[in-house]
Amino acid sequence: MQADPEVRRYVGGKPRSRQASEEKFRSAFLIPNVERKGMWATVFKPEGCYVGYCGVYANMDSSGLVPDEGVLGFYIARTYWGRGIATEAGRAFIDFGFGELQLARIVATVQVGNDASIHLMKKLGFTLVRREEGELRTYDHFEIRNPAGQVRL
Repeated sequence: MQADPEVRRYVGGKPRSRQASEEKFRSAFLIPNVERKGMWATVFKPEGCYVGYCGVYANMDSSGLVPDEGVLGFYIARTYWGRGIATEAGRAFIDFGFGELQLARIVATVQVGNDASIHLMKKLGFTLVRREEGELRTYDHFEIRNPAGQVRL
């Protein structure tokens, strides 16, 4: 997955070697979750195999941790694209974020041109809030707010 240029196209560019992939995997999954927020290994149950990772992780800004917010992320092997895995995982983590974690808002960032992910954000109920023009890439920033309006105090 990390060596596939199509998978890496919108999440950092260059394919990674096996060694770099293993180091990234260990660092991503060994970082302690903040209040149960984090990326989770994703298994395609019909085949019983690991196909990527998805989750809601802590939202950080220049001041540090943004309370009552999370970031939705997903990274799926190309062989499993188009099977509804990201949609199912996205819905599950939105429910988890709003229901169990009682987040007020979940955000997501998608590189412009990644039409499949932009379509997924809209399908999941996210709203485009702004576009960020960068030197190398342009990103759309999305949000979805807790419909219950209930958050921890």
